[in-house]
Amino acid sequence: MIRAFLAALVLALALPATAQQSMPPAPYAYRQLDDPAQEQAAQELMETLRCLKCQSQSIADSDAPMAGDMRHQVRIRIAAGESPGDIRSWLMQRYGDYVSYKPAVSATTWPLFAIPLLLILGAGAVLLRRFRGRA
Repeated sequence: MIRAFLAALVLALALPATAQQSMPPAPYAYRQLDDPAQEQAAQELMETLRCLKCQSQSIADSDAPMAGDMRHQVRIRIAAGESPGDIRSWLMQRYGDYVSYKPAVSATTWPLFAIPLLLILGAGAVLLRRFRGRA
């Protein structure tokens, strides 16, 4: 009885993973736009957006299905005439600030910019004290 329950549990947990992989890729996931200028704009934007599954690759470099869906969204929105800034804002609103390699300074991201500056100032103060103490 317990074995049957565990087997059913394993199957139930594995089913969503297999279903996601069986879906066909979005049409513009691996196909470029016909207009070279639009494709260049899309490519530049895709290189600044992080794949949420891979986390260390841009969506331009990732082969993850989610990155393909994001590439598709970028390309169809560029083809529809949206600006790269509007598309970036839409993706950041949908997935959070983490999706962008170039986050904007906001209420949630200001520590990313302030902490390194404070560390540099602190290290400079320590070094200044040491060198003044020796002289």
